[in-house]
Amino acid sequence: MKMWLPMIGMTALPNIGGFFTGLITRKEVETWYPTLKKPSWRPPNSAFPVVWTCLYTGMGYGSYLIWKELGGFTEDALVPLGLYGLQLALNWAWTPIFFGAHKLKWALVEIVFLTGTVGATMVSWYPISRTASLLLAPYLSWLCLATALSYCIWRDNPEKKEE
Repeated sequence: MKMWLPMIGMTALPNIGGFFTGLITRKEVETWYPTLKKPSWRPPNSAFPVVWTCLYTGMGYGSYLIWKELGGFTEDALVPLGLYGLQLALNWAWTPIFFGAHKLKWALVEIVFLTGTVGATMVSWYPISRTASLLLAPYLSWLCLATALSYCIWRDNPEKKEE
């Protein structure tokens, strides 16, 4: 059982953060979000929890594969798991910026950094575990869609100037 604990914990970790950011999203999706102009091609609201659960699970398991391959939190793991931790923190920060603070421009800037960090994480993981790196590919694809969606929402919903 002991050998399963790191796998379960590392796979679950992104979902735990996703659950808490989902609490912020839930209220705003019913109140503020419907007031925004959104492109016609955006996914339905019901798709987001399903997609994010799959993406979080894949990235979490990928982090476990890297951790296992590098023998835990070793010096060799500093960059690949550090980048992973950074992208996870950026991922969790996006929701409070967009849905919590309603800062569309800052959410756009943040998701651009997030997307780049996920790309860098994939590059750092690839020589260690091709499987782990490829587990991030659907996530990177979704982030490209989410970045385009964030851009359109920012463009089409100018922030009101304070007088």
